[in-house]
Amino acid sequence: MRISTRRQALAALAGVAMVAATDRALAQFEAKPWPPGRALPPLAGTDLNGQAWNLAELKGRPVLVNFWATWCAPCKEEMPTLQTLAELEGERLVVLAVNVREQASRAARFVQSAGLTQLHVLPDPRGATARAWGVGVFPTTVLIDREGRAVRTVTGAVDWTGPEAQGWL
Repeated sequence: MRISTRRQALAALAGVAMVAATDRALAQFEAKPWPPGRALPPLAGTDLNGQAWNLAELKGRPVLVNFWATWCAPCKEEMPTLQTLAELEGERLVVLAVNVREQASRAARFVQSAGLTQLHVLPDPRGATARAWGVGVFPTTVLIDREGRAVRTVTGAVDWTGPEAQGWL
């Protein structure tokens, strides 16, 4: 059976487009300002190590709040860069990683296996915190300044050690 040259070319082009779209999907992110006039929702909880966190008490320090899940490939892709960022910034930046709609034990297994020792992981098993923050895409990260104001929302996987992300911090 002979396939026309035109059909072969179209099939090849479709294959290239699919591969390019897949690669681009993992590398894409959108950064935009926090919506003007939108109040910052509360965030309080206990991390996987038993430490209590309350966003209202972190005024004076910049905070990065990352919403993620273990089933989310882009989330897992960016986690090592969040770990590195937390190591590099130390006490100058608080990194809170809110694990959404999963049991704490599942998040703990992932965190341990990935060696994410510097991230403060707060379980959100019912997704209530993520809903309050308007999170519908994973990963989503909200950057909060020293005055406790949300300044930027980033959806999609980001290299948090890269120059663009460093410019946001």
